[in-house]
Amino acid sequence: MPGLEGPGPVVGSAMQSQPRPSMKEHRQPDTPVPVRVCVRLRPCSKDSEPCIRGLDSRSLELVNWRNAKETFKYQFDTFYGDTATQQDVYCSSVQPILHHLLQGQNASVLAYGPTGAGKTHTMLGSPQQPGVIPRAVRDILHMVREAGCWPDGHNCSYSVSMSYLEVYQEKVLDLLEPSGRDLVLRETPDHSIMVTGLTERELSSFHDFEKHFLSASRNRTVASTGLNSRSSRSHAALVLRVAQSRPLVPARSAKLQLVDLAGCEDNRLTGNCGLRLRESSVINTSLLVLGKVVDALRLGQPRVPYRDSKLTRLLQDSLGGSAHSVVIAHVAPEQRFYFDTLTTLNFATRSKQVVNKPFAPEALPEPAAEKTLQKENSGKQKQSTSKEGPLVAEKPLGALLPLDQLEPSLVQRVLRLEELERQQGAGHRGLPLLGTPKAERKALLRCLEETQAELEKLLELLNHGSTRELLSLKRIGPRTAELIMAWREQHGPFVTLQDLQRMETMTAKKVATLIKANTLDCIQMLLPPGPSALSLFS
Repeated sequence: MPGLEGPGPVVGSAMQSQPRPSMKEHRQPDTPVPVRVCVRLRPCSKDSEPCIRGLDSRSLELVNWRNAKETFKYQFDTFYGDTATQQDVYCSSVQPILHHLLQGQNASVLAYGPTGAGKTHTMLGSPQQPGVIPRAVRDILHMVREAGCWPDGHNCSYSVSMSYLEVYQEKVLDLLEPSGRDLVLRETPDHSIMVTGLTERELSSFHDFEKHFLSASRNRTVASTGLNSRSSRSHAALVLRVAQSRPLVPARSAKLQLVDLAGCEDNRLTGNCGLRLRESSVINTSLLVLGKVVDALRLGQPRVPYRDSKLTRLLQDSLGGSAHSVVIAHVAPEQRFYFDTLTTLNFATRSKQVVNKPFAPEALPEPAAEKTLQKENSGKQKQSTSKEGPLVAEKPLGALLPLDQLEPSLVQRVLRLEELERQQGAGHRGLPLLGTPKAERKALLRCLEETQAELEKLLELLNHGSTRELLSLKRIGPRTAELIMAWREQHGPFVTLQDLQRMETMTAKKVATLIKANTLDCIQMLLPPGPSALSLFS
């Protein structure tokens, strides 16, 4: 965006050029870290009066639209006025979090704001005014080379790789190798979010990055609107992964997620219609869910609606997760953008109250499943002289079954079975699930495999079945079948069975009932026979 650069910083000496981050100068934090929030003000056009002005390096005020003599005052970690440069923003807000990558901790930068407020300029910039993304890549490559030259790091090797994706109309699309296929988001054992099937390219120099990124950027969906000749029609995320390995020490990796969010749009100003209007509707809906996630986190609500949108699912690490996060909120000063500016400032204010909990992967507490297996191993080693010989530990039942897709009462039954197995493996006697433990476990595992197959078959039918096939399922009538067909045509296939909740009239209770009705016969096989065992689940 022309004119966004100015002659000098607005926040004083703290904004001057800083040395590149060094891992030696920092310690791993022991306490939760709040999300850092800064606001950047775009220069005002000549034919308009500004409705917002900066007070100092952290504060600003917005005119009260009801009474021009009153103002709303806001304070953030940093405020960048219309004369702040690209270097000011990067050195003050982004560069200080990069050293965490070499410590195995994730980091994230989010550019938020209405369309035309300068988000893409801040993230990408231009050859003359490079933005956050090219500056961060240069610094990370420099950090990796520097770390490999330290006296205490001569046996440590680093590698840097990149992935680039967009979320367009609730589909996650690969920009490095575009195929049009909707990629699946999955959660790893350490609760980090990964994108299955996403292309990854290794970087050995900045030239490698330019070669991959410039071609991939042309694949991002952009279009002309009434406010922006190249308006982003999707949310884009560049993921830089830093992997570290050394002899006799567990390998670890961390990622930096640089996210250029599509702008919320007032279609009265953009003049959108047809496809542009549908795109705008999806963008605004995903940003609405993002606001709900922030509210749920700051209020400590038991359920955070990450799964209500592909965008919020992708940002699960960044908001309330394991990353050191920075939100750069962009605002436009013109009066016609007043309510967009007000909404953005209120979102930024709420985001300040979100707290993340960064950690290095090797510092993770021991998973409960591993503890269970270790207890089983220790108990079974004592029986190594028995006729059957030493038993090999297997995964707990709860780890094999997709518990998040079952009704809570059935989940409790499976977990109780797992507890009985654990107790039996530790040598307890007199429990109703004794007899032939090895045969019992094999039978249960067969039942679990059949249950998994039933759930996958149900999801496949919901995604590809005809109306007649959908009606053959229990708890699905003509109206629900019609809604499913319409949803698939507009949004694509369901990723999980829980996605059914996003359809009109489908509540969590209805989805659980549908799953239970269509997989009940297989799930019932998980229950141990006999009244004594069944009484455990009453």
